Parts: sequence; structure tokens; C-alpha cells
Amino acid sequence: MSMLNLNLPSLANTASSKATAAATASGIATTNTQQCYIHPVVLFSILDHYLRRSESQDRVIGTLLGVRSDDGRIVEIRSCFAVPHFETEEEIQVDMEHHSSVFALHKQANPREQIVGWYATGGSQLSKYAALIQEFYAQEAAPFSAVHLVVDAEMSDGELKLQCLQGSPIGVEPHSENCLFLPIPYELQYQDAELTALQAAADSAESADGVAAIVSDMEQLERTIKELHAMLDRVASYVQDVCSGKKKANNLIGKYLMDMLAVVPKVDAKQFSTLFHTHLQDILMVAYLTNLTRAQLNIADRLQRIA
Repeated sequence: MSMLNLNLPSLANTASSKATAAATASGIATTNTQQCYIHPVVLFSILDHYLRRSESQDRVIGTLLGVRSDDGRIVEIRSCFAVPHFETEEEIQVDMEHHSSVFALHKQANPREQIVGWYATGGSQLSKYAALIQEFYAQEAAPFSAVHLVVDAEMSDGELKLQCLQGSPIGVEPHSENCLFLPIPYELQYQDAELTALQAAADSAESADGVAAIVSDMEQLERTIKELHAMLDRVASYVQDVCSGKKKANNLIGKYLMDMLAVVPKVDAKQFSTLFHTHLQDILMVAYLTNLTRAQLNIADRLQRIA
């Protein structure tokens, strides 16, 4: 088994770290990441890895896979896989053979995805080995910067907190331990089907038996309209409190409200009602023709079997 041993620097090996600095300088990123998009399956995989860890492990680490924009400044994290490791007070050992073999297998199924960084579980305090592991993944992701995703799997504050970071070397001479982690803006990105699955999982957590029924399209539409009404009522209440002086105005929230209202088309109620009913009639017509076509195909299939 091929293991990568990463030792914390000491006064005795300061000279050797200077010698290795020139060798690792080629792995320094030339393009920094400015935005990250994270798929929900990544978080589920990390939580599953954390729940399946051994009792002697306090945290788990793994490799993040995804795609980058042409300039490398936007990263979309699509998947990940676990990397076994063992750490003590003096060093950390990472199973490089497992890392290389799993990545090679993943490339066969998803050739476009590449290594974009690594993840670790923990709270707001980073591990003392984070800078050393970041140096390794910076070489794997070169010439782009490696993304470090920190997940609070224990949910210490009652919620799943995330930190999306990237390492930046500091000091006159580059050293692996001289790394400053800077935050990166991130956003959870999911498709409509994934959103439906997440809502079903959230509903099952609130039910007594842990089971959530799959609702129909009309029930989902009704639920969405009710949530929209609730959000509009909350925003209207906030604006009224600010205008009456009950709450202090927030310039950031005001800017968001202005941007939101700017994209809403100005349509009067009568014209909106006409457009809505016309669109609804078109949808009903398409549904009717679809059912009629399905019935004709079934009749034709049965007649052909009889003949």
C-alpha cells in the first residue's frame, strides 16, 4: 500500500523545508477560484463517509471532483470519494494508492471531471495538517487552485455549516506550512428532480414515522404558491416595520429588493389574468391530446394482438 507521510515542520528540518520549497513551487496555483457551485450529492457522500468512519477517527477526508470554467475561476463540484488516512500528533498518512485507483476508475465513467480539491469534516477550527494536505492537492489541481471544503458533520450549532476555502502562500519564501486559507463564495446547485428529492427528505424528517408521501404536481404547485405567499408577507412586514421606524434599514436587503422588483414585468391585473388563463388552457389542451394519443396507441396495440 502506497502511503503519503506528511510531517509537521520543526526547527530541525527548517533547512530541508527550504530545499523542498523550490521543488513544490511549480505546484503553486496560477489561477485562483472565485466561485464554487456544490451539488447536494457531494454533501450526502461526505456525511455518509463520516457516519461510516471507524471509532478511532475524529474526522474524515476525501477528494473533490468536478469541472471548471475555461479560465478556471468558477468550479462546479459534482462528486467526491473518500480517502483513507491515519493521523497522530506528529504526522498524517494518506493512502495514495486508493486515491489514484479510485480517481482512475472515476475518469473512465466521467472523463470530463477532474480533481478540484479536497474535503474534511470538522468545525470552524481547521486541522493542523490542513496546510500540508492543501499543498498535495494544489499539485493535483495545478495550474488551478485547490478548493478545500470543510463540513461540520456533527452539526454543533444545530445546522450543517460549510466552509469553502482556498490556500494562499504567505511569507518571503514558500513553505508548505505557511498557508493562509481564504473563503470562497459558494452556492448549492441542484436540478428540479434533486430539489423534489430534498423536499421529500425534509418532509420525512418532520413526520413521526419517518415516511413522506410523494405529492402530485397540483399539490406541489399549491404548496409552492403558499410558500411564495408566506415569503411575500414576510417581506411586506419587514418593509412596513422599516417605514414605521420599528426596524433599522439594511442597505443590502434594500438592494436585493430593488433588484428583485426590477426584473418583475409591469402588467396590470386584467392583462395578467388573461395571460394566465390562456396559458392554462394551452396546458390542458396538451394534456388532453397526450391522453388521447395514448388511448389510440393502446387500442391499436390490442387490435394488432387480436389480428
